[in-house]
Amino acid sequence: MACASFTKLNATSSLWIGHQSFGQRTVSSSTQSVTRRVSLPIRAGSYTDELLKTAKTVASPGRGILAIDESNATCGKRLASIGLDNTETNRQAYRQLLLTTPGLGEYISGAILFEETLYQSNTDGKKFVDCLHDQNIVPGIKVDKGLVPLPGSNNESWCQGLDGLASRSAEYYKQGARFAKWRTVVSIPCGPSALAVKEAAWGLARYAAISQDNGLVPIVEPEILLDGDHPIERTLEVAEKVWSQVFFYLAENNVVFEGILLKPSMVTPGAEHKEKASPETVAKYTLTMLKRRVPPAVPGIMFLSGGQSEMEATLNLNAMNQSPNPWHVSFSYARALQNSVLKTWQGHPENIVAGQKALLERAKANSLAQLGKYSGAGESDDAKKGMFVKGYTY
Repeated sequence: MACASFTKLNATSSLWIGHQSFGQRTVSSSTQSVTRRVSLPIRAGSYTDELLKTAKTVASPGRGILAIDESNATCGKRLASIGLDNTETNRQAYRQLLLTTPGLGEYISGAILFEETLYQSNTDGKKFVDCLHDQNIVPGIKVDKGLVPLPGSNNESWCQGLDGLASRSAEYYKQGARFAKWRTVVSIPCGPSALAVKEAAWGLARYAAISQDNGLVPIVEPEILLDGDHPIERTLEVAEKVWSQVFFYLAENNVVFEGILLKPSMVTPGAEHKEKASPETVAKYTLTMLKRRVPPAVPGIMFLSGGQSEMEATLNLNAMNQSPNPWHVSFSYARALQNSVLKTWQGHPENIVAGQKALLERAKANSLAQLGKYSGAGESDDAKKGMFVKGYTY
């Protein structure tokens, strides 16, 4: 029978990793027979020190993540919104605008890339990975293979991509990626069913263990969708249930908590709820959930925006940083960083500099929010427009 205990990894690490018993040893004497459990440590992998360093770099003060890991199909929708065809040339041009923005590394610590982008170069032949390294931005990679229907559930989904993940992760590491992202979703209007929650949690845990084994810091992202008309209390209830299972299975898979990052949804009412929550209310409920469910060993909480307006996502993040937290509380935004950029660029070469300026403005606003110093003054009307899309897919 297995027996759990804990030991400190080494004299220079604050890491705590579980033990697993693999057998018993019986010692006999003239008066008694004593059974001793032989306990062998589950050792951290060869990448552990690097994982901790990567996680701390991404979770550095005043910085967050730029998420540009949209699939080619979703990127095509973004391009179509400004009248551009979905071609590799146009996708490269847009991603080059983002990833070569001068000064971006002051506010951005990591960039999540789609596989195509990880292997792309700019028009001068310089790899995008090297463009990021030049600004002390850590390259990351989306590794999941998308959502598919979950049989036996209430019209819910599960995330595929575990098959072949180890070999793909090893190749991504060779290409320069140092962290990974796996997005699964939970729908409150659909239940969520116990099956869907367990599937989401287990899949995230297996992905996290495989990622760490191949040198990639896993971003753990069970997105609780904004869809629905439920109150904020219901979101809190579901979020607590989801995250309790996520951490249970992370522990079961011997994932090193100090070498992961989280990408949770903020705890808000459903997008169709009659009352909108203030930033202070969102912060209160979100931090309550995190303090109840997330160990302080986790270095960074990098929130997704989930269809909030640019300004709303920034105000909510700022409200959560008005007092010290056990973790680095920051952002991992896609639409909430890119929306203004696309509208400014419009696909015209002469607008590249203006588009990059728009990106820096949004990145700086969220940097200030991470430090608890964002005011919202001077924001444009576009920044206040919500971007929620029912049933949104990447």
